[in-house]
Amino acid sequence: MKKAMIALGLVAVMLLGVYYVYAQEQGNPPRRERMQGEKSRGEGKGLNLTPEQKTKFRELRRKFIGENAQLIGGLKAKRLELRSLWSDPKASSQAILAKERELRDLKNRMRDKIIQHKLEFRSSLTPEQIEKLGMMRRRHHGFHHHHDHHGQGMGGPGMWQ
Repeated sequence: MKKAMIALGLVAVMLLGVYYVYAQEQGNPPRRERMQGEKSRGEGKGLNLTPEQKTKFRELRRKFIGENAQLIGGLKAKRLELRSLWSDPKASSQAILAKERELRDLKNRMRDKIIQHKLEFRSSLTPEQIEKLGMMRRRHHGFHHHHDHHGQGMGGPGMWQ
């Protein structure tokens, strides 16, 4: 029964991943992503992006999501598996620790991908925009502290978390 629930959860996560990528391509992201993306769109407005830059950044975002949909789905699946282990009275400490390690490894892979994505974004900015971005990050750092367990840790990707 437990394995069937995990399998069902994995299927649901993969379907959500497909929906997510499709919605991004249609320019209508899921509600949660719209809320999280408002911050990055707001920062883009403050940078006075050119129309060409805006187009390039939208394409970078679509590319990032498309290339990492499987990793995003894997992170969600590992979280579900871990939640299942924590709620299972028969789960061993070793099994929980092993699943925590697997999740941490996936998070680290995603962080590496996010950093690469941010570097691509940054490479298209002018020196003035880069300076302004740095000032904006310092000003908002304390107010937009990011917690992975809320789901955004995958970098789904509000650019500057």
